[in-house]
Amino acid sequence: MLGRIHARRLRDVYRSAGWPSQDSVEVELLAAGLLERVVEPSGHDKVRVTDTGITYLAQAFHSNRQARSAHEALVDLVAQQMLRDGRIVWTDLSIRARLPSAPDEATRWKMCMPDVFSIRNTTVAAYLEPVVHEIKVSRSDLLGDLKSKDKRDSYLDAGGQCWYVLGCNRKGQPIAEADEIPVECGVMVLQNERLEVLRNAPKRAVVDLPFALWMVLAKSTPLRPHIDLGTDGPDQAMLLEQTPAVPTDPVP
Repeated sequence: MLGRIHARRLRDVYRSAGWPSQDSVEVELLAAGLLERVVEPSGHDKVRVTDTGITYLAQAFHSNRQARSAHEALVDLVAQQMLRDGRIVWTDLSIRARLPSAPDEATRWKMCMPDVFSIRNTTVAAYLEPVVHEIKVSRSDLLGDLKSKDKRDSYLDAGGQCWYVLGCNRKGQPIAEADEIPVECGVMVLQNERLEVLRNAPKRAVVDLPFALWMVLAKSTPLRPHIDLGTDGPDQAMLLEQTPAVPTDPVP
């Protein structure tokens, strides 16, 4: 069975001079006929991607593009839902998060990049309620993410709530069950173009955002709602739909 590591190696060999690595991944690619050994006139051995390997690479690139498109669509769906709820929303942030550590241990930090980060539209710091939404449309990507406790802890430090939003596979089934996600995180799933809550995320009180996070938000541009939400949000859109009554009798 070939996986992402094999496609990545094929891509690297295709871009390189073809020097062999002589490891298990290369052996499996040679056995599958995706690589072939070539002896240079100098006597040195090299490896080269075969025509079958080129076809395999093209299929892998196509699958990656489809996964990115599905991921981007779900990110946009979650972001627009947060905007409908009246929140201020950012995507593609890079946040420096503090990891849990024992009192006698040095402080540990990790950079995290939540897919969707949002806060309430309020002037009171204690009411900001920062929330992180992490989007997953691939089961292998989700399982790899769940193996990293530090990554999950960084999400929990950045937000008072952390949600995993799961896409569906080709059969229309969620890529994971709610009980596969750690209990400190909430779970949503995309069903029939709608987000359904499978388990609520525990809420942690956040008195104020760290200064470093304020600076990251200040340097980034929050998302604007789609045109169907109105330029000033859902509340203003509702007001615009109302037609003021016109008096029938003139005022004396």
